[in-house]
Amino acid sequence: MHVEDLLRLESLDLTLLWGDRPQLTREISGVTATDLEDPGRFLQRGELVLSGLVWWDPADDEAKAERFVAALEEAGAVALLAGEETHGGVPEVLVEACRRHGIAILSVPVHTSFRAVTDTVYLRQWGDLSRRPAAPYALPENVRAELSRLLADGTDPDTLLTRSVAHLGTPPAYVLSATGRTIARTPTAPPLPVRRAAEAVTATTTLSVDPDASAYAQWHLHLPEPVGTPPRMLHEIAEVLAQHRRASLRRETTARGRAADLLALIETPSSAATPAALGRALEACGLADQDPYTVITAKGAADDDGTVDALTEALHHLTDCGFAVGRLPTAEPGEATAVIGTRTGTGTDSGSETTATTLKNLWPTLQSRNAKVPLHGGISTPAATPQTLKGALTQARYALTAASSRRAPGTEAPTSNLAAIEDLTTLDALLTGIPADVRTAFGIHALGPLADDTNPSHRMLLETLDVFLTHNGSWARTAEALHLHVNTVHYRIQRVEMLTGRDLARLDHKLDLKAALLCR
Repeated sequence: MHVEDLLRLESLDLTLLWGDRPQLTREISGVTATDLEDPGRFLQRGELVLSGLVWWDPADDEAKAERFVAALEEAGAVALLAGEETHGGVPEVLVEACRRHGIAILSVPVHTSFRAVTDTVYLRQWGDLSRRPAAPYALPENVRAELSRLLADGTDPDTLLTRSVAHLGTPPAYVLSATGRTIARTPTAPPLPVRRAAEAVTATTTLSVDPDASAYAQWHLHLPEPVGTPPRMLHEIAEVLAQHRRASLRRETTARGRAADLLALIETPSSAATPAALGRALEACGLADQDPYTVITAKGAADDDGTVDALTEALHHLTDCGFAVGRLPTAEPGEATAVIGTRTGTGTDSGSETTATTLKNLWPTLQSRNAKVPLHGGISTPAATPQTLKGALTQARYALTAASSRRAPGTEAPTSNLAAIEDLTTLDALLTGIPADVRTAFGIHALGPLADDTNPSHRMLLETLDVFLTHNGSWARTAEALHLHVNTVHYRIQRVEMLTGRDLARLDHKLDLKAALLCR
């Protein structure tokens, strides 16, 4: 479907405000509705952008409209459909910005809903299956017609799956997420435990629903029993389910925009981040009155959407919790953050311990879906009120650094890819959360000349110090462990004290040097 096709539809009553032939013949790949000032990171190339212009105010300068349209151009949007309801029309400054950036702009009258535009686009993309010739298809014409109507009506995945396989006798069938969540199942399919479902995702009887999605966001069509169905027919069923999946991804994209606004308020408190503003942001994310809140931060590859998808998929397993997943304004590439709330009235304890345990059990499966890319995560303790979310965010990022830094003895591999603040109960664990550059600097300055372990004498003294501290300052046990005379141990420790300026008779100096050794 092309942009110009929308103008021909009397039911939508759209008006072209600007657009030449090259803009109007662009093909539409999808639709995204947004009222973010900078929606670029949530758009995909070829999409039609719907905006009610809530983000714009008549008092705003021209630069604000310029930034909005520039973001559309950079993301590869094909056109902007601007609603007239908010301002009684479309601001001329926005039309001029679209002209400069080569983005077609159409106005949407008050009596035309954005839902009508979205349904029209996707119904056309699905091909209005009932009108297409039957020859190229394996699915019967009446089935295609029914599925087309169900997709347009936004039916639930259970119904869509059941009707897709009804003409086959409704065999047991599932739609599974990448980590084994059951998205949908037919009435003949018994409940499938998550562990078994995660294994079924890789079975030969399983077909990927949306291969273009990230490894964490994919859905899979699984038929546990062999059926005499042409593979082509199963692929057509999978494509129908893929259209439903893409609609859910569009909703998630909109939710991520709201989450980004919430995270911005949490990360950089300012005069604008009042309790009322924070409350409104939580409400927009569906998290109002769901305290205590837990924050989790994850980091994977430089592909931002992949990490956001991974965290979203993981949190869907917390069935009694609401959550909002997005990116912090200062996030590094590949980093995503979520605020998890407690659903009221469930009677379920979804505090930090339960949340952490659930996610730790799931993390290996999540990691296996993209095994070449390490996926690390950090979980905060519960924040009792919205005002303490800033502290919870700090905790989650510290725990993330700890998960990324700690190593199993004698290996270069992390001991765990997910850490909770409550796990950091030892000095060693605490230090892993400190950035590597800071740890290195501390070790160098605390150890002084001994930090130069290229010197054989210094290596010998460091070994003696390590054994001495490990044996709680016992001269006899240190001498025994090193096969030395006690007087030799005394001499070496004195040398350590002289070179570091520390007194190992003092507990605080022992702790300083122990921390320095751990930071090496």
